[in-house]
Amino acid sequence: MKTTAKIENIVGTVWKFGSNIDTDQIIPAEYLTTGNHIELGRHAFEKSRPGFVKDVKVGDILVADDNFGCGSSREHAPRALLGIGISCVVAKSFARIFFRNAINIGLPIVECNLRVNETDKINIDLVKGTITNLNDNNMFNFKPLPNFLLELLKSDGLVGYTKRSLNRVDI
Repeated sequence: MKTTAKIENIVGTVWKFGSNIDTDQIIPAEYLTTGNHIELGRHAFEKSRPGFVKDVKVGDILVADDNFGCGSSREHAPRALLGIGISCVVAKSFARIFFRNAINIGLPIVECNLRVNETDKINIDLVKGTITNLNDNNMFNFKPLPNFLLELLKSDGLVGYTKRSLNRVDI
């Protein structure tokens, strides 16, 4: 899907979303016939934020309020975000299944009450647990992900981690 998630100095432009952004808003159900992240990305937020995919750039960052990724447990939603090049999602809180699906496919996510404006540029360090708004130098702290989750992200998710682990095993 991609080549090892960056976990230090994720820099990107902010796209703001509200609360309760469900998986149907991220990727409408009629596009669930594929697991291809590029194809899914072409339809991200198609109904809830028309034109979004034309404006978003590789490396951009989603910032949301509470309960991001609620709704169904489809893995297609974080795949669609990877497909349009989103480098990280920051939200006050995530639906637990979305959180796990995102980590499992290598999409970095952060729980933080981030007060920024759309189009601000931010720098996220998953190891240190800091987010810096590069527009005004305000810094926000969050609880860093545990090392085992950082390892999953560095390996592009659970499948990549498993492949790396199997290659290290002396059979």
